[in-house]
Amino acid sequence: MTDRQIHIRSCSLCEAMCGLEVHHADGDVKLIRTNHNDVWSKGYIGNAAGFNYSISRYAGMFLQLAGLPTVYSSATVDTWPKNVSCQLMYGHAWRIPVPDIDRTDFMVVQGANPAAGQGSFMARPGAPAALDEVRERGKVVVIDPRRSETCAHADQWLPVRPGTDALLQLSVVNVLFDEGLVRLGHLADRLKGVDKVRAIAAEFPPERVAEACGTDASTIRTLAREFAAAERAVWYARIGTCNQEFGTLASWLPDVICALTANLDAVGGLMWSKPVAWSMLQQDWGFESGFGRWSSRVRNAPEVLGQFPMGCLAEEIDTPGEGQIKALVVVGGNPVLSAPESTRLDTALPQLEAMISVDNALNETSRHADVVLPGLAALEQPFYSEMLWGWATRSAAKYAPPLFPSADGRPDEWEILTRLGAMCAGMGDVNAAEFDDLYFSALVELTGADPAVALAASPDPGPERINDLAVRTGPWGDRYGENPDGLSLDKLRDLPDGLDMGPMVPQVDNIVIHPDGKVDLAPERITADIERLAGRLDRPAGSLVLTSRRHVRSNNSWMHNVEVLVRGKDRCTLLIHPADAADAGVVDGEVARVSSSSGAVEVRVEVSDEMYPGVVSLPHGWGHDKPGTRQSVASRYAGVNYNVLVPPDFVDVPSGNAAVNGVPVSVVPV
Repeated sequence: MTDRQIHIRSCSLCEAMCGLEVHHADGDVKLIRTNHNDVWSKGYIGNAAGFNYSISRYAGMFLQLAGLPTVYSSATVDTWPKNVSCQLMYGHAWRIPVPDIDRTDFMVVQGANPAAGQGSFMARPGAPAALDEVRERGKVVVIDPRRSETCAHADQWLPVRPGTDALLQLSVVNVLFDEGLVRLGHLADRLKGVDKVRAIAAEFPPERVAEACGTDASTIRTLAREFAAAERAVWYARIGTCNQEFGTLASWLPDVICALTANLDAVGGLMWSKPVAWSMLQQDWGFESGFGRWSSRVRNAPEVLGQFPMGCLAEEIDTPGEGQIKALVVVGGNPVLSAPESTRLDTALPQLEAMISVDNALNETSRHADVVLPGLAALEQPFYSEMLWGWATRSAAKYAPPLFPSADGRPDEWEILTRLGAMCAGMGDVNAAEFDDLYFSALVELTGADPAVALAASPDPGPERINDLAVRTGPWGDRYGENPDGLSLDKLRDLPDGLDMGPMVPQVDNIVIHPDGKVDLAPERITADIERLAGRLDRPAGSLVLTSRRHVRSNNSWMHNVEVLVRGKDRCTLLIHPADAADAGVVDGEVARVSSSSGAVEVRVEVSDEMYPGVVSLPHGWGHDKPGTRQSVASRYAGVNYNVLVPPDFVDVPSGNAAVNGVPVSVVPV
């Protein structure tokens, strides 16, 4: 038996990218623990496509090559409102500003739970400890209908009714203008639409919105005043503000609030990351982006930034007629669990004439595939996040080579996507290596480097040379020898614990790509939705509404097949306030039936005053009770599928994003 060796790498399962020591011997992993020498995480400890070394760098190529007519992705049940607001405000959907959590004095956390989710669009390990440090400098306010785990690291919990986040935000803007608290700072000549925002906000004073939000006007006014008075303040809003019926408005307004208080592109406020290796997603490739250029066949839903709402997929498969979807390629996704009205999609998939899944697991979705194409295991491939450094709070970098060779010589995902894309395009089975030379050369040309020089430096095909290109042509790169002291992937290989080039810096000039170079604070597509929001003010309280939640041990659903993380206390429960439980006649520990217009589930009740009255909560990512999967642990702890209850047409209008939070439901005892 050989002695144990230690392989240094990063965890690829979430935004924190924690450093790991992988102890191994004789081809087996013996122990995985934190790497205390990691320059990024210092020992602290999404979706598969975004976190995969190959897929994240080749998904765009696959889509362009295959020429598939429609795209459905997890983005339209998650981030799309934020993408829409950034596209319209800054000119690029993925140039999303990040909270400078390490240098702020006042932080609002709205619709986010970084204590469980480790931050999203905010790559920073140890988010709870960072929030504690903000409290030492100033104040943390959590706005959420549940007293989440993050509230333990906050000074104030401000509960609101689901779907009213934008009303509260607009009233904060109202106070900023009404009380003379607006200061534009260094962006004064870079902002347009300020007067339009002022006019819109004038109609939403705190006294008008407080009752609908479920709070009081004085609380909103105090929040606005404290935020404006702080030397450095940041408003962080995430998935809870995205996947609701007014998601685009609630994703737009935090950036507006920061801009109006000189906290956009400013230290301690909302800033943009400066990654060591540029992200494929955040580059300006010159591709056209837009809205409503075509519409879905069945419900006539407009495309938004090239995608249809995920809730349209089932009806496009099971509704006969010209243009009916007959074939589907699924790359690293599980829409049978994640799509709205997921029961219908589960029934529709067997009606396809052909389905291909690129996946390492036979899960609830891939069990329907005619062909499953598995990629490599995590330790069989390198790791350097393609996208997460684009939302990191520091300009750091970490690279880890593969630990083990591919066990049976099967192809990497980059080769699978290249060959599959060519087949979809009618080109037959191409030589993936030769095709990759063309793809890589095109990328090099777009950076202004010499393709011949880059090919000579990196002759082997695949994502490694794309990663090298991104490092070399990044802000600290060697540009293939033009800057001899600059970075390359080879230099990062010699730094297994990583490299830290410092905190974020103001860089609005490098971010905004509108022709006039200005940040648009009042895009017409967004402000046109204000009238719909105003209608929310007169809506009666009505029934209970449902919101989702996540658990740190689940990491969405990724960890549900790991026995040590799912055993013990049942975490797939319905959280309900004691008063609501009494009204519904349900009892703690017993089973209730939760019904919506879309479906029903039966789940154990957990009565807790951490819920705001009128709101109930289920975790997402569960529902592993489908036959034909090969996830034995997850099947034993199946839970119920949240998305059975989500109507496919309950969406945020400007983005088409599913309104997963705020679904009207009824709760009765079983």
